[in-house]
Amino acid sequence: MERRRFLLTLAAGLAVAATGRGAVTGTRAGEGDPVAPPAPPRPDPVEAAVEVPAGPLPPPTGVVTALPGEGDGLALTIDDGTSSEVVAAFAALAVDTGIRLTFFPNGCYRSWEENAATLRPLVESGQVALGNHTWSHPDLTTLDDAGVAEEITRNRDFLEATFGVRTPFLRPPFGAHDGRTDRIAADLGHPTIAMWNGTLGDSRVLTGAELVGYAREWFTAQAIVVGHANHRSVTTVYGELLDLLRERRLRTVTLADVWAVPRPPFSGVAATALVRR
Repeated sequence: MERRRFLLTLAAGLAVAATGRGAVTGTRAGEGDPVAPPAPPRPDPVEAAVEVPAGPLPPPTGVVTALPGEGDGLALTIDDGTSSEVVAAFAALAVDTGIRLTFFPNGCYRSWEENAATLRPLVESGQVALGNHTWSHPDLTTLDDAGVAEEITRNRDFLEATFGVRTPFLRPPFGAHDGRTDRIAADLGHPTIAMWNGTLGDSRVLTGAELVGYAREWFTAQAIVVGHANHRSVTTVYGELLDLLRERRLRTVTLADVWAVPRPPFSGVAATALVRR
């Protein structure tokens, strides 16, 4: 079957669901109880109405590791972007299927500028959300205060210049953060430290089968799953990942769907004017 039709068929039910309030915890990724197994099958999400929060939910201050409350949402979050080919493939997946994604770019990688023309309409529509992952992916806990601020500020300015967004979400590289770095992030406009409780395991090179194995373990209701736009392996198993989401009756959401974030209109400012200096 033609690739586009195949992906559309598999992902037809991936509509946004954003419900409930989020708990704020100090738990780091991977700690705590195992993720619960998926809920029993629900009505086909193709027929489910898109749910809209009764009112805007402010982004929480502190660390979040999972989506709030009960539901059938899953936040697939994609970090880094060392490969322009993989970033382009994720963008095409979103265009082809309607899947909702949250990207955490490092602005030092040109993949984001090279794919900005495709990504910008997705960001403006709300199908794709963005968070700050620092400019060059250092361990923030090893930097002094000025260094932490520079990494966060430079990437914040890059995201606003390139995509016209201001995001409350910071994902510290390697998940490394402490009270000092969290306070600096909050002062710079990122009060929410966005961690995760599931992973595709693809911070290193995996086979497609290994990657799908991680997805089978971690694609569960109300999970925040971290993946990466670095290695081509993930682009070879999009069909299996989408099939798993449909099989488990999970609906993809962005972090900005859950914690309402205003999306200012794109300013049109050239990114290179602000950050390529």
